[in-house]
Amino acid sequence: MKKYIFILFFIVTATTSAQNKDAKQVEHDFDAIDSLYREDQFYFSVSYCLMQSKPDGFQQNKFSPGMSLGFLRDMPINKNRTLALAAGIGYTYSTYNQNIVIISNNQNYEYQIAPDDVAISKDRFIFHTIDLPIEFRWRNSIPESTKFWRVYTGLKLSYLFYDEYKLETSSGNVSISNNKDLNPFQFGVYVSAGWNTVNVFAYYGLNSFFKSGTKIDGNPLDVNGIRFGLMFYIL
Repeated sequence: MKKYIFILFFIVTATTSAQNKDAKQVEHDFDAIDSLYREDQFYFSVSYCLMQSKPDGFQQNKFSPGMSLGFLRDMPINKNRTLALAAGIGYTYSTYNQNIVIISNNQNYEYQIAPDDVAISKDRFIFHTIDLPIEFRWRNSIPESTKFWRVYTGLKLSYLFYDEYKLETSSGNVSISNNKDLNPFQFGVYVSAGWNTVNVFAYYGLNSFFKSGTKIDGNPLDVNGIRFGLMFYIL
């Protein structure tokens, strides 16, 4: 009987020791630094919106705000994970306060610069787009910290899914949505740079808001967008 008790005691002791060792190993693995980290991020930006390639007499007469938000998937391409590619999806809201007037004529639109003798309280384009950003990333990140310097640059493809034009004057109001003269596909280049969460950014549109053939006062209406502001990255 003593022999069996000794064997049972030996088995229980060995099993308990192995379990304690495994538990310590699990705890060590749980606390280990992740050397294969990714910088997958949600982003949010606030911006000031401008139009370029302006027609004669064009003016932006009020502050034109914009904002965007989305998610980017990080794909490191070097051993130190300081270089990466990223792709994602997002949404952008942008406004352009200016002095282009749209006149509806038998389901067609005519464009002109607002006359000086017309009192205008609001003259605004509003664009809502779905964005597909693709970017190249540099950062001096390390596994132990999420605070680092970064420069991200890339190409953004956008689809205009809703637009609205609002004009308010002393003689009446005009509201137009889903303007058929607007180009539904937009694309541009951008760059963001900074430290930790807060970064500065700039975007430059490479194609016109309006389709080819759209004219203002007999000249091509070929305006593109620029936005600059602050970008916030959230892990």
